[in-house]
Amino acid sequence: MGSEVVVVGSTNIDVIVTVDTVPQAGETVIGGRVVESFGGKGANQAVMAARCGAPVVMITGLGDDAHGRAAAANFTANGVDHTPSFVFDGPTGMAHIWVDRTGENRIVVVSGANERLDPDAVCGRFEALDDVAVVVGQCEIPLGVTEAVFAAARRRGITTVLNPAPFLPLPPALLACTDWLVVNEIEHRSLGAVPYDGSLVVTSGAAGAELIERDGRRTSVAAPVVQARDSTGAGDCLVGAFAAALARGVAPLAALRFGVWCAAASVTRPGAQPSYPDPAEAEAALAAVLAGDVPAGG
Repeated sequence: MGSEVVVVGSTNIDVIVTVDTVPQAGETVIGGRVVESFGGKGANQAVMAARCGAPVVMITGLGDDAHGRAAAANFTANGVDHTPSFVFDGPTGMAHIWVDRTGENRIVVVSGANERLDPDAVCGRFEALDDVAVVVGQCEIPLGVTEAVFAAARRRGITTVLNPAPFLPLPPALLACTDWLVVNEIEHRSLGAVPYDGSLVVTSGAAGAELIERDGRRTSVAAPVVQARDSTGAGDCLVGAFAAALARGVAPLAALRFGVWCAAASVTRPGAQPSYPDPAEAEAALAAVLAGDVPAGG
């Protein structure tokens, strides 16, 4: 079995605006501060996995603009190998995020270079990687790309983790190649009667998460009680930490406990990637989880 986490997904620049309350239709409100930071569900998950001690490879689409160059430098700074990624003419993806005083957010994503990824081209670069333990995908790039890579991973016996956000109807062929489906409560309800026989993680924000194994066994994982400031990217933090722990040989339940703790710590700080635990914090948390002494969080 390999050791790498390969993330096939999106890269965005996040433009975060704080507001007391989110405007209603036709309403104008005065915002607080504006912050630009690195984001994209795929990029967030890759950075968090790297901070958790796993070797990480990112396959993404970047624009040939200043944002794309900055995102590439950010991957390098966080120890994420982005050499299999693609650079396209045009803009890098962007997300516009409103965060209200309770820490809840509203997000609009403009795909940019992310939507230009091609299944055959991406799969070709994935197949050239030979030390892969876990592959992670989301829904901010064309689903055909994720489906092609997951099918290739299944043929090689590589564990696949799908975080179907933002939620889209999922092709049966993609679900058939998914070992772990990580969804929030809304996404779980949206699945409805879609046939899926893999393992599930259902996240519930401040309430933690539930692990539902293939045989139907269900285990709840409580989240530490923290003072939330900003929930942006918390789900990605959990997915990245969970995937990294699986790649390091951690049992799924312990991996989920670790992911829940990392996500809880992240909501106490603003932004997505800037809020994530650093490598020393993550390593200490994982050691505590494995010792049965889950840290208090935050």
